Amino acid sequence: MTKAFTVARWEYIEKIKSKAFLITLFLMPLIMIGFGVIPGLLASRPDKESKVIGIIDVSGDILQPLSKFFTERYKLPDGKPNYVLRPIEISGDSDVEPAKRTADSLTANGEMEGYLVIGRSIMTDTNVDYHTQNVGNFRVAERISRTLRDVVVEKKLTSHGLNPMLIKDLTKTIELRTLKLAKGGKEEEAGFEKVFFTSYIFMMMMFFLVVTSGQLLVRSMLEEKSNRVVEVLMSSCSARDLMAGKIIGLSGLGFTQIGFWSVIGIAISLKFAVTLISPLSAVLLLVYFVLGYLLYAAIFVAAGSPVSTEQEAQQITSYLTIVLVLPIALSLPIMQDPNSLMVRVLSFIPLLTPTMMAMRIPIQTPPLLEVVASVVVLFVSMLAAIWIAGKIFRTAILAYGKRPSLPELFRLLRTP
Repeated sequence: MTKAFTVARWEYIEKIKSKAFLITLFLMPLIMIGFGVIPGLLASRPDKESKVIGIIDVSGDILQPLSKFFTERYKLPDGKPNYVLRPIEISGDSDVEPAKRTADSLTANGEMEGYLVIGRSIMTDTNVDYHTQNVGNFRVAERISRTLRDVVVEKKLTSHGLNPMLIKDLTKTIELRTLKLAKGGKEEEAGFEKVFFTSYIFMMMMFFLVVTSGQLLVRSMLEEKSNRVVEVLMSSCSARDLMAGKIIGLSGLGFTQIGFWSVIGIAISLKFAVTLISPLSAVLLLVYFVLGYLLYAAIFVAAGSPVSTEQEAQQITSYLTIVLVLPIALSLPIMQDPNSLMVRVLSFIPLLTPTMMAMRIPIQTPPLLEVVASVVVLFVSMLAAIWIAGKIFRTAILAYGKRPSLPELFRLLRTP
């Protein structure tokens, strides 16, 4: 093992001094924060100037109350109205086509955000057309729909002799606060965003580390095979020492990244007094992360040893990382029912165990027996993957020209 640690030290020092590693070390937290925070900030960003909404009110009863509702509800940071309703005059014969042509021209010229066409039967027919160039602005469309609905409901209540303010008070929205109840009876506030963000950070860290470190591992073996450096290395140490050194060295590189990012996360948590996860859950996630990372590293060694071209290396790394995307695609059903049979079965598939358990633990920690069993399965799978990788690495690392076929690889596994 002395030679293995010598190889590991060399791999670690050479890679940690590279510009690519330093860029990834500082850039990746910004990318993860960007994916998680920036979309929310952009979605909640207030408008800076009033938007003009045209209205063709054939009924003649909606324009005034709708304008009042918009003025009271939506304002810019400086206090000005967020939306200004601009009436489009209708000809005396109630033909809306000339008015629509005028509104189309104003919208196309950028003088209006869009315009509404409210029919005469608005109190019985709830279909209203909204014309705009920017159909992707869901916030404007949703606000128009909600405000127009409230106006119509208020007018219907008034027509039936009911007090709209009384009805509004009786139907006031209830704000629901979600509290997570631990097995010991301790309660803590844990909404969907907090739970999802915890799982999201784990999966993104696993994904980026496996992708970057896996590519480094495969490319390192490919480079050493192509320039025959591996022959010099094999003359000084055994194939097992060389493989172990590469796995340990690049794993240390990955754990350095994790340690650096964890320090940043802890500093942010202390600064804003935010606790994303309990200490016990953090320890469990760390165990799954380390075992899962070593499992993937061994698989990358086994898959990367026989390759001899850059194209083959890219294909292998892309195929293996696809598996990490599956839990992200299943995140919603996992969060809705973390103890369903499908989720529990997927949690015992070694390649999915780390990310599946990372999704389940922040929501509802599985029973102790299930946690222990999944850790044992992952640990045994990691040892098996390292043993298989060693068998393949020992022969395939010195193979040139012809890539071993699957039957040949199976024969390698049966050899002592």
